[in-house]
Amino acid sequence: MSSGHAGYAQATTAMFGERQHSGKGGPEAWTIWILATVFVVWLFAIQTGYAIVSPEIQHDATLSIAQVGLAASIYTWVFALCQFFSGSLLDRFGTRPLLAVAVALVTAGAFLYAATTTFGTLILAQVVLAVGSSFGFVGAGYVGGKWFAAAKYGLMFGLVQMFASLGSAVGQPAISALLGQMNWKQLLAGFGAFGVLLTVAFAFVVRNPVSTPQEIAEAAAAPRGNVFAEIFSDLGRCFRNRQVVLSALLAGASFGTMLAVGVLWGPRVQVARGASDHYAAILSAMAWLGLAFGAPLVNVVSNRWHSRKWPAVWGLVLQAVAVALFLYGPARTPAVSVVVMFAVGLFAGTHMLGFTVAGESVPAALIGTASAVVNGVCFIIGGVLEALPGRWLPAVPTLGDYRHALWIMPLVLVLGVLCALALRERALAGTPGPAPVKRGNTRR
Repeated sequence: MSSGHAGYAQATTAMFGERQHSGKGGPEAWTIWILATVFVVWLFAIQTGYAIVSPEIQHDATLSIAQVGLAASIYTWVFALCQFFSGSLLDRFGTRPLLAVAVALVTAGAFLYAATTTFGTLILAQVVLAVGSSFGFVGAGYVGGKWFAAAKYGLMFGLVQMFASLGSAVGQPAISALLGQMNWKQLLAGFGAFGVLLTVAFAFVVRNPVSTPQEIAEAAAAPRGNVFAEIFSDLGRCFRNRQVVLSALLAGASFGTMLAVGVLWGPRVQVARGASDHYAAILSAMAWLGLAFGAPLVNVVSNRWHSRKWPAVWGLVLQAVAVALFLYGPARTPAVSVVVMFAVGLFAGTHMLGFTVAGESVPAALIGTASAVVNGVCFIIGGVLEALPGRWLPAVPTLGDYRHALWIMPLVLVLGVLCALALRERALAGTPGPAPVKRGNTRR
């Protein structure tokens, strides 16, 4: 933590009566990490559940498929915009009280979501959800980086994605089944009710790690600057870092495609192939299950290969092949469909290397900002892949229409391969972690 950042964290400590933590990797660290991970699983369930409830919303609110796609992309773009600021705010203020506020916003968004009657209400719900959700995944990664040893940074981040994906894999078929027992408004209100409980838990349990004596001394002597100016300065440092930019682009190509498949287009393409709505939801869940395995596995493979570049290259190549089979493969048996969708998610785990590379390429004080840049780019690309095909589709699209509109997804993955090839390989000594705190130019 830098001197300026430590100063903000100390002010937050004083304001909210921070208590001493039990040490990195201790019981309190695990409790806070578990809560942060539950937050991510919950918001992922709401986010990916959109693929299941959007046809119901489309029918009841009398919306077009283009409006449904636009609403999904607006969530994604607002999320991405807020993401750039959320990482820097976490670097300065830590998890308390920011994560409690974020959970409250997602809760409010879930209730607005349940009250959707018009396109305007849907957009408002998506915006509120996006602002709160922008602190979720990066917040959980930040907890892993600050409350655990640096060497576990990539693994802890991968575990967050694994549990979030498992939640989505279970959640999509469960949501589909629950829609047979209740309407979508009641279902989303139930998500909101859980959010109320989660907000209370965050308010009373989540704390910031206590700064070291050296950081406290530096914070006392450090001049206070303009928070927003420093945020833009930190963002500028990350965007000037070649490795961070390339890692963000390769991660964006990988996860953006996965997001478009898992949140919107996957179930619709499967229905166009002849699957029932429920079976399409199961196939979409298989992609998230694949991501649950791929997210932590890719860092294990990367460490064994002592390389970040080549696992990223081959992971993106294989993901492009899997997505091409999903879209353009011939008629297939249910078992083959399951394997193809699982492969789409499994190789999408490659995007986690983007966070690892970015975290290793900046000082420790910029972990949150660098992670936010990567995650923000992931969602910007995902938003494009959700919105753009909808403009090319007719009101009642066929499988051929989807194939003509979704060609952009394999193309984006090929561009991601080129970004991965442009990465500069670095020697890895043991299991990697974030770079040590260092001031000055971070361009690589």
